[in-house]
Amino acid sequence: MAVEITTHSAEETEALGRRIGGLLKGDEMIALFGGLGMGKTAFVRGLAEGLGMDPKEISSPTFAIVHEHEGSNGQMLFHFDMYRVESWDDLYSTGFFDYLGRGVVVTEWSENIEAALPEERIDIELSAPHHDDTRVFKVNGIELPQ
Repeated sequence: MAVEITTHSAEETEALGRRIGGLLKGDEMIALFGGLGMGKTAFVRGLAEGLGMDPKEISSPTFAIVHEHEGSNGQMLFHFDMYRVESWDDLYSTGFFDYLGRGVVVTEWSENIEAALPEERIDIELSAPHHDDTRVFKVNGIELPQ
C-alpha cells in the first residue's frame, strides 16, 4: 500500500530522504520515478544523510551514470541516473546488476529501466502538482512509522 507524503521545500524533501534512510537495512533497491526538477537528487542527499553519509557529497550522476558513496560505518550507497539508458545493452554497460545487494541502490529515471528492476524494491513516484516547491511522494514498499 502506497503512502503519499507532500513536501513544500528542498529542505523538507531532504528531511523525507533522511527519514527513509534511517529505516534502511543497507541492501535495498529504491526506484525513483519522476521528471526533471522533481527533487530526486535532493531526496537522495537526505537519504545519504540518513545512512550516515555526508549529504554534500551527493550530486546528480547524470554524466557518470553512477556515483558510489561510502559512509563512515562502511555502508554503501550506489546512486544511478538512468536518463540516458535506452536499451538492455546500455543498462548492462552501467554495471547495474553487479551493484544489487552490495548496498543501497537508488536509481533516478527508473521509468527507463522498469522492466529490469528487481521485484523486491521501494518505489517512490515524485510529482509537482503546483508551480512552486511542493512535491508529492508516493512511497510503496517500505513501512513509514508516523
